[in-house]
Amino acid sequence: MAHKYELVVAWSREDAAFVVDVPELPGCMAHGGTPAEAVANAQDAISLWLEAARDMGRPIPRPRGRRLMTA
Repeated sequence: MAHKYELVVAWSREDAAFVVDVPELPGCMAHGGTPAEAVANAQDAISLWLEAARDMGRPIPRPRGRRLMTA
């Protein structure tokens, strides 16, 4: 399932991997050897984050689909 949350993909020299942050879901991150692998892993991480939030009775944020601006 492809979730509609914003994904920020960046190369991490420290981790020697592409890292994906999901800003709308605090603490939700994933990594992979390629951007595509990292995004696929992020989709799995989102599913797990949402499942855990539901199990704990926490609110689920709606995807905003906004873009971040960087300098």
